[in-house]
Amino acid sequence: MKLSVVGVVAFVFLSIVAEATTALAGGAPPPRLPPPDTQQPQAMPQSSPQATAIPAAEQEEFVMPSGNIGCIYTPAGGTATYQPVDGGPELSCDIIAPRYVRATLGRSGAATINREVGDPSCCSAAPVLEYGATWSGGPYSCTSERTGLSCRRDDGHAFVLSRASISAN
Repeated sequence: MKLSVVGVVAFVFLSIVAEATTALAGGAPPPRLPPPDTQQPQAMPQSSPQATAIPAAEQEEFVMPSGNIGCIYTPAGGTATYQPVDGGPELSCDIIAPRYVRATLGRSGAATINREVGDPSCCSAAPVLEYGATWSGGPYSCTSERTGLSCRRDDGHAFVLSRASISAN
C-alpha cells in the first residue's frame, strides 16, 4: 500500500515538474488530437507472413459402441494444446479391456503399441463409430466391427485393437 501511494505521488510530482520545465523553456505543449468524430481512419499495419496467426486445428474423437475403445485424431500441425512429436498428423486409440493399451500411428513409420500408458484417458461418450462404419481423417481410416477396431494409414501401416488381440505394423 505504501509503495503504491509513493508511486502515485512520484508520478504526479514528475508530471508537474515536466509541465513547469516545458513552460519555462518556452516549449509548446504537445499537439492535441482532433475529436474522435473528425479523425481520419488510419490503415491497419500490414503484418508479415511470419506474424500471421494460424487458427488452431481441432482434434476429432470417436468411440466404439461398446465404450471399450476410443480414438483421437490430431491433424498436421497439432492444436493449441497438443503438438505431436513429429508435427502430426497422429491417430491414437486406447482400449480399456482386457488391459489398458494405446496404439498410435504417426506421420510415418510403423504403428506403435504402448502397454504402459501413463495418462489413461479413454473414452469419450460420443461421437460413436457404429459397427460396420468407417471413419477417415487425414491419411488415416478406421473400421469399426463387433470384433474390434482396425485403423490404417494410406501407406499400409496399421493396428488392430480388440479384446482377443492387439497388433501393429
